Amino acid sequence: MTKRLLMSFRNADGNRVSLSVDDPRDDITDAEVKAAMQTVLTQNIFDSKGVDLVEIVDATIVETTKTDLNVEA
Repeated sequence: MTKRLLMSFRNADGNRVSLSVDDPRDDITDAEVKAAMQTVLTQNIFDSKGVDLVEIVDATIVETTKTDLNVEA
C-alpha cells in the first residue's frame, strides 16, 4: 500500500492546484499539514504557471492498494 498527502490550493486565477508528498508520516497531524500549507503560501514557495498560490482549499491522505493479477497465457 502506498500513501500520498495531497494538498490543494487555489491560485490567483481561481484555478485549483495540487501538491503531493509521497509517504507522509503515519502520525502527521492536521495542524502540521495546515502549517506547512500556510508556509507554502506566505513564503510564496511555488507558483502555478507563473501565477501565485493564494488560498488553501483542502488536504487529504490517499492510500492506494495494488493487487497484481495473473494474466499470463
